[in-house]
Amino acid sequence: MFMNNAPIQRLSIIFLQAVLIVIGIGTLAFLLVEPHFEGRNVNATLFAIYFNDPFLAYVYLGSIPAFVALYQAFKVLGYARSNTVFSRAAVNALRAIQYCMLLTAGAIVLADGFLMLAAHGEDDPAGAVMLGIIATGISLVIAAGAAVLERILKNAVAMKSKLDVGV
Repeated sequence: MFMNNAPIQRLSIIFLQAVLIVIGIGTLAFLLVEPHFEGRNVNATLFAIYFNDPFLAYVYLGSIPAFVALYQAFKVLGYARSNTVFSRAAVNALRAIQYCMLLTAGAIVLADGFLMLAAHGEDDPAGAVMLGIIATGISLVIAAGAAVLERILKNAVAMKSKLDVGV
């Protein structure tokens, strides 16, 4: 009467891993293509776009923690697929996600500050700053979610180890 949901759960996890890959590739593509359409770079050479703009280099460096967090989320889903989610490695991956998203939020806040200071009344950075505020909020929500999951998983791992020892 009851059906085994293991294949469905496995397919769901594989689907979520595929979604993470698509998010990562889409984000990377956006980061590489968007500078070509920016107002001041429309007629610029590739060298001028990528090597004469220190802010663009900062954006690329600041996005590295977000990609590391995506990789760690992929690993957590891999642990879930192999039924080893209640392990110290999964707890460490969630902690890494938390720290990476906090670093990402900090990098975005610094970038927004730079945009506001660099505007000098010549340009209106309101749109870019608002996108930064939204991205910062998303990063902080992900960091908080990872922290909550880490705490729950840490307690579950501790209870499991007590049961395994027989205390």
